Amino acid sequence: MRHLVPFLLALLAMLGGCATAPPRITVPPPALFADSAFKPPSETIGADGLFTLSPAMRDYLHSPAFAAQLRGKSRERGLVDALYSKSDLMLEYEASKTRTAAETYAARAGNCLSLVIMTAAFARELGLTVRFQNVIADGTWGREGGLFLVASHVNITLAQRRANSFQYDTANGRELVVDFLMPSAAESFHTRELDEGDIVALYLNNRAAETLVQGRVDDAYWWARAAVHANPRSEVAYNTLGVIYQRRGEPALAERAFRAALERQPDSLPVLQNLGPLLARLGRLDEAQALAQRAAIIEPTPPYHYFNQGMAALQRGDNRIARDLFKREVARAPYNDEFHFWLAVAHLRLGEAEQARTQLVLARDNSTRRDMREAYSAKLAHLRQSGEGRTRRTYIQ
Repeated sequence: MRHLVPFLLALLAMLGGCATAPPRITVPPPALFADSAFKPPSETIGADGLFTLSPAMRDYLHSPAFAAQLRGKSRERGLVDALYSKSDLMLEYEASKTRTAAETYAARAGNCLSLVIMTAAFARELGLTVRFQNVIADGTWGREGGLFLVASHVNITLAQRRANSFQYDTANGRELVVDFLMPSAAESFHTRELDEGDIVALYLNNRAAETLVQGRVDDAYWWARAAVHANPRSEVAYNTLGVIYQRRGEPALAERAFRAALERQPDSLPVLQNLGPLLARLGRLDEAQALAQRAAIIEPTPPYHYFNQGMAALQRGDNRIARDLFKREVARAPYNDEFHFWLAVAHLRLGEAEQARTQLVLARDNSTRRDMREAYSAKLAHLRQSGEGRTRRTYIQ
């Protein structure tokens, strides 16, 4: 895949590049959790077995097909070719659920974090050294289940260790950067190294966000609680926990969680944008205004600004204005499939069928979910069959 798409579903929160380093806080603040307000989890909560190989994965490593991939190559290059070549496992990018290594292999699908976890599991079994990296790039915004989401990107490096040495030894004398979404540019981005504990916490937080999107508030709480304990230094899970408390109607607990997030990352735009409206609803308007001003300094034009204006124009029937506003949002968020889709709608209403087809293709190619890719493909096929001369709104709405 040639574009950066979200790996992490974080509720208005993310592994962000930041102006200040978070303090080395090693325990959650007191009175943060409210177990009695939530039902016991309906599933096992935790990250046990996250990197464990299944019997099927071990069989694959000893198969003739895998041996053929290793022939004439380094182990790290052979592994990558085996896992991600179009002729072998045919893995698919699918962002609806973050999976363990074994689950990703069984499903032949996963989001970026899932693929990193599975690759690390295979690599360690082969005796390779792995390093996890957060790629420092702008987060990607989206929304699902009534929640705004922002995501970042991780990749992994593989290398062989020389005997009795901490030096890496690869075919070209360097670590092999494995990036599933932007391989051509993987080595040009700045990165921050993550340890395994960071990956575990991200997995747990993803599961919290994913279950909350599904409306499973009780399970989401237990996943977020586990994520906070896994990495008390990061603001990400505290923010997710705050959103969960809001959904449960616990504003005091939500504020406490958001405050804990800001202690760890004072310039977190998602946390500021969550806490400010919460305080406004509580009647604390001066505090809310102060947070809004801080957020505006960090991001003068918030995500979805032009998109929301475009939707309003579309509802008024101002299709040309809507098209131009959607174009502005696409220009600054080119990987958001929703923006491309509604730009296609505006083009179609203006009788610009060719441009509408182009945007539908981009919506399909940038979608991180299988069901949405299928929906966009169906709309695209319908539009092509309908011909350029008949541009009814119902074709893609």
